[in-house]
Amino acid sequence: MNHPGMFLILVGLILVAAGLIWMFLPYIPWLGRLPGDIAVERGGFRFYFPLASCVLLSLIISGVWWLIRWFSR
Repeated sequence: MNHPGMFLILVGLILVAAGLIWMFLPYIPWLGRLPGDIAVERGGFRFYFPLASCVLLSLIISGVWWLIRWFSR
């Protein structure tokens, strides 16, 4: 990536991908309801931390980046 235009195109593609993922994320019914996600609801208090979902997404994203780097050799 010697040219700054290539960097801008890459950033744009990443933003488009993030937008598409954000748009279709509510249609994935199991995301956020995995065993290991922490949800506490009491009276007027609600706390939610999707621990298992975050770990799963991290593993998927790490695997995709690893594949991209492996195939770009």
